[in-house]
Amino acid sequence: MDQTLEAPHTLNLESLESRVATCTKCPLSATRHNIVFGEGDPHALVMFVGEGPGEVEDNQGRPFVGPAGQKLDEVFAAVEITRAEIYITNVVKCRPPGNRVPTKKEMETCFPYLEAQIAMINPGLIVTLGNIPTQWLLPDAGGITRVHGSLLPWRGEIQIFPMFHPSYLLRNQSRAKGSPKYLTWLDIQKVRVWIDEHGSVRDA
Repeated sequence: MDQTLEAPHTLNLESLESRVATCTKCPLSATRHNIVFGEGDPHALVMFVGEGPGEVEDNQGRPFVGPAGQKLDEVFAAVEITRAEIYITNVVKCRPPGNRVPTKKEMETCFPYLEAQIAMINPGLIVTLGNIPTQWLLPDAGGITRVHGSLLPWRGEIQIFPMFHPSYLLRNQSRAKGSPKYLTWLDIQKVRVWIDEHGSVRDA
C-alpha cells in the first residue's frame, strides 16, 4: 500500500472517501466532475470491481449507474442479488476522458485506494468485471474469455471471480449458447451459489 496512506485500521471508508475526494495525484483529477468511490455494504463478503467510471458515473458520483450499470442490475436481478448486499467500485476512482481504458500509471496511482477498500471490507470474493481489473489483480490470469467463471486465489483467503464487463454484453446482444450473455448467466449463478454457501455480509 502507498506509504502516504495510513494503516487500514486507522481509517474507515468514509475518511478514505474524503481523502480520495481531494486526491490530485494523477491527471484524471483535473477532468473529473466527481470521484466515484464505491458504494454498498461495508461488511459485504462480495465485491464487484470494474475498471473506471463512465460519463454518467462521473456526473452522479456513483458506480455503474449508466447503461452498463443498468445491464449489471439486470444480471443481478436474474439471481436476486441486490446492490445493498454487495460492495461495488472500480480500480480508478475518476473517469478517464472519453471513457478510455485507464493507463498503467493511473491505475498504479489509484490502486492503494482500492487496496485500502479491500482491506477494510475484507471480502471473501472479488468479482472482477472485464479484462482490466482481472489482469490488474492477477497479471498472469490470461484473457477474460478464458478465465471468466473461474475461482482464482488472491492474497491468501480471498478468491477472484472474473466475469465479462456489462458494457461487453451491450455490444454483444446474442443470447445463443456460448455467447457472452449466456456465459454471464452461468457465471452469475455461480456467484449466487457462493453467496448461498458463504453468506453475503460479514458480521460487524
